[in-house]
Amino acid sequence: MKRTRIAVFALATSAAVLAPALVQPATAAQGSAYLQDPAGGEKSMKSMWTDDKNHKVEAQFRFHTGVQYETVTRPGPSAAPDYERKVPDPETLAWEPSYEFAWAVSDSTVVKQALTVKEGEHPIVVHAVLRTAKGAKAGEVRQELAGQKPTGRKQVAGGKRIACDTGQYTVEWSVTRSGYGTLTGTLGWDSSCEQYRTAFASDQGKTR
Repeated sequence: MKRTRIAVFALATSAAVLAPALVQPATAAQGSAYLQDPAGGEKSMKSMWTDDKNHKVEAQFRFHTGVQYETVTRPGPSAAPDYERKVPDPETLAWEPSYEFAWAVSDSTVVKQALTVKEGEHPIVVHAVLRTAKGAKAGEVRQELAGQKPTGRKQVAGGKRIACDTGQYTVEWSVTRSGYGTLTGTLGWDSSCEQYRTAFASDQGKTR
């Protein structure tokens, strides 16, 4: 009986090498393939106050590139031809993005902008559009989230595959707390898969 070896790519731990190139400042976080606006850590947020300074809305956005591929069976070395392994097939590479939104809503108490609390339930609307270099819409997500906690995070599947090497894209995003305001942002993404192909080619020569 032939033995089969499955060569598994640890994409999460190699994201620092494989993370897609950026067109404008954003973060390709260590350990996972996503871009973040604003750049920084978990607590990095954009923020705004209502005109009366009684309510504050904060937001963060992450674009998960979601690389997808199939595997193919390769024969073992000549010394052990029955030692087969499965490796990623570069010809099947594609992107399947998802969109992650985070928010925080604060209300002033006693002193405006100085003392705040996070309480109650809030209606939150999240929206993102992925555009090609020519401005055409390549993907879009929008959800109205009722009764949300003052702080939260929501990841929304894009539901569309994006072919490799189809150029530069821009993601336009927004988080709205109805009645309070809307925070917006953009970030750039390069759809090249070259780094993955290089990594796959290197791995296919290994027999570990």
